[in-house]
Amino acid sequence: MIEVSIESVRVSLMSEHRLVILKDVASERHLPIWIGQCEAEAIAIQMRSIEVARPLTHDLLKNVITSLGGTVARIVVNDLRNDVFHASVVVDIDGRTLEIDARPSDALALAVRVDVPIYVDEKVMAEAGIIPEKDLGEGSEEEDAELSAFRDFVDNLDLGDLPLH
Repeated sequence: MIEVSIESVRVSLMSEHRLVILKDVASERHLPIWIGQCEAEAIAIQMRSIEVARPLTHDLLKNVITSLGGTVARIVVNDLRNDVFHASVVVDIDGRTLEIDARPSDALALAVRVDVPIYVDEKVMAEAGIIPEKDLGEGSEEEDAELSAFRDFVDNLDLGDLPLH
């Protein structure tokens, strides 16, 4: 199992869809998962510590588990079938461990409310994980030297005689 953290919740610029980005805590690998608008808002609200007047669905789930004497132990994104992610909410109750099938979005919304570790199965990360390309601003020393020379050239251009139309 690979421990991850929720790096961000993003909105697609091309559609109404939302994306949660999970980041491997031990490397630069990321796992993007498309999620619904309501779940994205539920995750973002909790991550930003925004107060809501009444409990949201994921707050209700947390309260029910707690009221029944259970504790959420961890969340696991454990499968990817036909481009659909699957997850489990692992609950400890009365000396038993229950694995409850869940959509990753709901499991993650619960995870941020109960502050438990989030894991991704190795095969899921191998199949769908990505390593983002280097940021254009983060080059090697050689690239920085080349860009520095270009910056110096541009900074020293004398544009005073150009007509302004």
